[in-house]
Amino acid sequence: MGATADITVTAPDAYSSPPATARTADLQQLIAQGLAPHTQTIDRQGYYPSSFMHSLGQLGGYSRHLASNGHAFYAAVDTMAQVSRECMSTGFCVWCQDALGWYLDNSDESAVRERWLPQFASGARLGGTGLSNAMKHLAGIEPLKVRLTRVAGGYIANGTLPWVSNLGPEHVFAAVFELEGSERRVMALTECHQPGFTLRACPEFIALEGSGTYACHFRDSFIPDANVISHDVAQLIPRIRSGFVLLQMGMGLGVVQACIDIMYATRETHHHVNGFLDEQPEALEEELNDARRATRLLGSEVAGDHSDTLFADVLQLREGSSHLALRAAQGAMLHTGARGYLADAPAQRKLREAYFVAIVTPAIKHIRKELARLEAA
Repeated sequence: MGATADITVTAPDAYSSPPATARTADLQQLIAQGLAPHTQTIDRQGYYPSSFMHSLGQLGGYSRHLASNGHAFYAAVDTMAQVSRECMSTGFCVWCQDALGWYLDNSDESAVRERWLPQFASGARLGGTGLSNAMKHLAGIEPLKVRLTRVAGGYIANGTLPWVSNLGPEHVFAAVFELEGSERRVMALTECHQPGFTLRACPEFIALEGSGTYACHFRDSFIPDANVISHDVAQLIPRIRSGFVLLQMGMGLGVVQACIDIMYATRETHHHVNGFLDEQPEALEEELNDARRATRLLGSEVAGDHSDTLFADVLQLREGSSHLALRAAQGAMLHTGARGYLADAPAQRKLREAYFVAIVTPAIKHIRKELARLEAA
């Protein structure tokens, strides 16, 4: 999952501010020419498509949900869904990039926002979100794994984050750290080439191998104050949590659409027998469209509503997308039959991707635990 070999896609010579929107035709052309020819290589050999990721940023693919573009959350989700329809490993990387921009967009430190956000929004720099550990910590599932010691001009970090994605030697990611001798938590950026920090390859996975996922080791690694997103994470989390989760809808929506595509494709030869299966593409399309409408509605609210009520609505929608993806992927496999077991078959790849939709933080069990907490409160 940690392979860093690049796939060549023609990228701009220089980076500038991304456009507010990207034409659908341009996005589809980029996916068709810069991603689709390499989907099998990404899935089976673990190649990380960095050039595609840079090019998507130049189309405005990472900036739509930001304040500068009016918090067009559904546009960001739809971009991710179109990428995930082809390759959800890459769609997951898009989510990582989007989430990183979202944290900075909500930072209470203007200097770090002004320095870094344009680079991530344009795709000039790529990076990930190391908040899986923090989200689980806040839900009472696990402790924070990296601790900070205050020193002049910043912090010294020690510890290990086991899974952080969309990374490479020149990438950047955000994480939440525990401050020694204090109950205060700090969110800051880590530059993967900084002294005292090491990326280590993870064991080989059955899916998402091209997502640039590594274990992140801090050994007396200095993080300057200039890279701190928030000195008070307790105040930041309510502003970012709903957007963090809602953006993930792009992965699920894209996988479901791809599974529906597969089901329709089998009708040319197997409609006479596939018609007896429980899951049919027409019914799944109706549920998919319902999920899209709900995503659009909630996307219009997440920037200004930091309430537990909205967060619960987002969590419920996110859980529903996991179940829908699992059903659609199983349906695609059953419609495809034995051909779905071929090593290059889209159906088995989408089945593996659908399970990731259900287990990526927040996983179904995490969501249910959080909903129970919110209900009790």
